[in-house]
Amino acid sequence: QVQLVESGGGLVQTGGSLRLSCVASGGTASSYIMGWFRQAPGKERLFVGAVTRSGGSTFYADSVKGRFAISRDNAKNTVYLQMNSLKPEDTAAYYCAADGGTLIYHSASQWDYWGQGTQVTVSS
Repeated sequence: QVQLVESGGGLVQTGGSLRLSCVASGGTASSYIMGWFRQAPGKERLFVGAVTRSGGSTFYADSVKGRFAISRDNAKNTVYLQMNSLKPEDTAAYYCAADGGTLIYHSASQWDYWGQGTQVTVSS
């Protein structure tokens, strides 16, 4: 069973950038599709993006395309979420997720493992 720990959240102004990291332990990160989700208070957890096991393909929600980029370093068991041109509506808790299947689901309920989340706040 893999454990996920996110870091890198914080407070940033509109238009700024942040890079989130997610370190996997207790398992081999390359065995999993890795994804990022976000959840604002009182809202459902939403898909942000995902990366395939090799890192060769990435997928994004329309709301973040062109602004966010996911990458992974399997040698470090780490996945990253680079967030640029941040907007106040990006404010949320961001969660790293891992899935041992073969398909990338936008529904949070389909993912196997979760981190504890890291807060991102974008001020206007």
